Amino acid sequence: MSHAGFDWLVVDMEHSVIDFMQAQIMIATIQAQGMTAYVRVGENNRRIIKRVLDAGADGIIVPMVDSYEDAVRAVDSVKYPPVGKRGVGLARAQQYGIGGGFAEYRDGKAKAIKLIAQIEHYQAIDDLDAIIGLDGIDGTLIGPYDLSGSMGKPGRYEDDDVVAALLKYETVARANPHKLMGFHVVDLRPEAFQDKVDKGYNFIAYGIDALFLGQTCKEKMDAIRART
Repeated sequence: MSHAGFDWLVVDMEHSVIDFMQAQIMIATIQAQGMTAYVRVGENNRRIIKRVLDAGADGIIVPMVDSYEDAVRAVDSVKYPPVGKRGVGLARAQQYGIGGGFAEYRDGKAKAIKLIAQIEHYQAIDDLDAIIGLDGIDGTLIGPYDLSGSMGKPGRYEDDDVVAALLKYETVARANPHKLMGFHVVDLRPEAFQDKVDKGYNFIAYGIDALFLGQTCKEKMDAIRART
């Protein structure tokens, strides 16, 4: 996938069994191709975020940011003092402290790390202006299924209340053009991707590795069987 031409890849530590060592190897592999490596952490937890950043992640996606207070907690975890409360360590990101590795990282890459807050609950929609407006939050990623679930209507995307919540997200996000507006397009059809582009989304996760692999295998096997 790191040779496929994506702008960035995400290592998912929320809905997978990937551990910290595996994540570091994957981050290094992605970056070796000159590509940006994001990590979606399992929770809004300072210790988890710190370890992933020390492994060298270029960006962090934090799930279930349901309030302004949650957003502040995420910023505190990602940013060094005086902006945040991230602890100092010497690991891969800081070149293990060799030479001026830490100072170079602190004054350069650490300040460029992107922090994306996942909006997955109706309470987050209520607090959306404050979340998006917080310094240190670089963008948001709407999670429509969990959002609909929080409203007691899981997967009912045509429901009026769910439609209204998604519309509010898009309206507020578009009103903050300096912040990224994100969506995960699981559907591999190019037209599904284009639909989000047309709606103004500019931070679009596309597909899942298992779907790319599984769908390609099925298509090729169906084609082989059609010839025999």
